[in-house]
Amino acid sequence: MSEVPLLSFECHLRRPGFQLDVSVSGERSLGLFGPSGAGKSTLLQALAGLTGADSLRIELGGEVLVDSGSGLVPPVHRRRVGIVFQEHRLFPHRTVEANLRYGAARMAPSRWSGVVEMLGLGDLLGRRPALCSGGEQARIALGRALLAEPRVLLLDEPFAALDRGLRRQLLPYLQRVVKDARIPLVLVSHDLGDLLAVTESLALLDGGRLVARGPLEELVRSPESLDLLHDCGLVFNVPGSIESRDATGLVHVAHRGPSALRIACGDGAELEPGSTVDVRLRPEDVILALPPAPPALSLTNQLPGTVLHLTRGQGRTLVSIECGVGVPILAEVTARSVERLGLGPGMAVIAMMKAQALRIRPRY
Repeated sequence: MSEVPLLSFECHLRRPGFQLDVSVSGERSLGLFGPSGAGKSTLLQALAGLTGADSLRIELGGEVLVDSGSGLVPPVHRRRVGIVFQEHRLFPHRTVEANLRYGAARMAPSRWSGVVEMLGLGDLLGRRPALCSGGEQARIALGRALLAEPRVLLLDEPFAALDRGLRRQLLPYLQRVVKDARIPLVLVSHDLGDLLAVTESLALLDGGRLVARGPLEELVRSPESLDLLHDCGLVFNVPGSIESRDATGLVHVAHRGPSALRIACGDGAELEPGSTVDVRLRPEDVILALPPAPPALSLTNQLPGTVLHLTRGQGRTLVSIECGVGVPILAEVTARSVERLGLGPGMAVIAMMKAQALRIRPRY
């Protein structure tokens, strides 16, 4: 199986009251995150050629696709950059099959069957888009983009119009595209958990500026990045698989780390044991205590761990803890709590959380 080629791009754009300056190199799957007006959608449209940029360069696997500085600016239909919008933009008068085949005249039969199977579209081909759910329409739009055989795939808020249940259904399909389609992907979402589930790396944008780029574990070490992540909704995912459901309705998730710890969740009861999942947590829902564990608490999950590092932001401190579940557990505490508990790297702590505060997302 071929490797996904590395994507690099540099974009500079000036508009009245707005300036966009972003440079990224060597990414396979990148999540764009930041507040409204940061320039995320504008950046995607510039990469696709749908809006003009003062300067644009796109390189894929060492090949230059666009370079405005040297006059290499192919028209949109020749860039082979696929883009999916949050509105999906399907043709209402055409069947699902006709929508999928639009713009894919030279498509090989194996390509057609592969995309239809990958996205579970076989039963929808004869319908009109109006008779499909929001999640199905999102999959159709994604399939149409893939069938045009793009070399880069851009997704602009594909979850925005979907409720929680439909987003939960769509995520595994998007993860399958990342794994099986073998093309670089740039995804915009206002939900950090969705970005973490699909992409390898994050790019934080604010006011048209690239604040930071990298995996979440690195970004939270910077006070500036931490404050931006917090303001936009900081969450983190703990990967695992559903082990069992108990008589009280709690779902128990086993994790991949060396400690063989289980986390109990008040979510995901419809998923079968053995399902691969992410447990989604918010740092403000994690409570820290010093060992031994306090008696008679209603907090179901109590994970022993060791403090890795502390990041001090504006009015908050983020504590990263190694609990043996494959990724650091993040806890947000006040400066007073840091002082009162004497928190520092290497300290033994107990990370505690309510089962009802945790959310489960299926993973492909």
